[in-house]
Amino acid sequence: MRLVIIGGGLLGTAHASAAIRRGHEVVQLEREPEARGASVREFGLIRVSGRSAPELDLALRARMLWREIGGKVPGVGFRPTGSLTLVRTSEELAVAEAAASGAEAESSGFELLDPERVRAVNPALRGKFFAGLHCSADAVIEPRQALPALRAYLTANDRYTFHAGAEARAVTDTGSGARARDDQGRVFDADLVLVCPGAAHTGLTRELAGTLPVRRVRLQMMQTAPLGEPLTTAVADGDTFRRYPGFAGPEVDALNREQSQTATAAEHKMRLLCVQRLHGGLTIGDTHEHDEPFAFDVDEAPYDHLNAVAEELLGRELPRIERRWAGVYSRSIDPGVPVTRVRADRHVWVITGSGGSGTTLGPALGEQTADLLDL
Repeated sequence: MRLVIIGGGLLGTAHASAAIRRGHEVVQLEREPEARGASVREFGLIRVSGRSAPELDLALRARMLWREIGGKVPGVGFRPTGSLTLVRTSEELAVAEAAASGAEAESSGFELLDPERVRAVNPALRGKFFAGLHCSADAVIEPRQALPALRAYLTANDRYTFHAGAEARAVTDTGSGARARDDQGRVFDADLVLVCPGAAHTGLTRELAGTLPVRRVRLQMMQTAPLGEPLTTAVADGDTFRRYPGFAGPEVDALNREQSQTATAAEHKMRLLCVQRLHGGLTIGDTHEHDEPFAFDVDEAPYDHLNAVAEELLGRELPRIERRWAGVYSRSIDPGVPVTRVRADRHVWVITGSGGSGTTLGPALGEQTADLLDL
């Protein structure tokens, strides 16, 4: 079978990879010289922690696929680091205790550690916290390296072709298949066209699928100079419990009622996540803004908050901030839906809305789509 995949981000590339593995031919179009959206503007965190069933099974499958990919494509930078969610209030501790003793604790790799054991796992954490929820299943990749590395790996296969700087302008169903036309007038015929537009919900996406049950979310993040020592796990703060459905329960309800969040964290729907890059710097975020139109500038207050929390947990000053950025991703409106798939025509599908889980779930979502479409 011949597929045309429109969109060169992680979700589109995961679908291309799944199709190639099953013996199909793939042509992939990307409107930019390389992916510039949410796929490269995030943590590269493969996060099993906080997933609820059935998404937990999908995350565990994706983690296994990422490990396999990392073995074949070292350039993606896969490392099975695990994560530590550090708690600083009694309400956060109650959430961590519930997670560590819950039904999903074993499959999630949860263990609640006291401060001494936290520091044994991650000696760089010398700050103030009551305990740490360790998730051994979490892992990381390098978001700015992963897509070029995957693309180079796929390009070595004569059944894969990538066209950069090729914006799809039209997709039509031909009855026996589908046809895509790009902005250079080139025509690509296929048995099936998959449109993976990321946060581009208008234009061609709207022409094909109408108004999708998705929304856009804006984030702010930053990266430091090298830390000068290993951060052996990914690190999160207790505000993370508020944002993942796998932690839901009376303990999170109590956490949401208490007023430990700063005004800035509450206003910007913040949580701290921190991942060390291969060069030693830290990627730190993030915010969640839902109301459009989004600002074109970045606010300084969230960065001040992230600095303060990171320094409190590390027990030291952060290295110099080398870059700051904003990004926008697409999230399905239904929190129980990991990705939105809409059949736009007999041989045309639009797939988007993987939200902040795109990196974690990408390979499994590509595999799942292949199963659903009997590829």
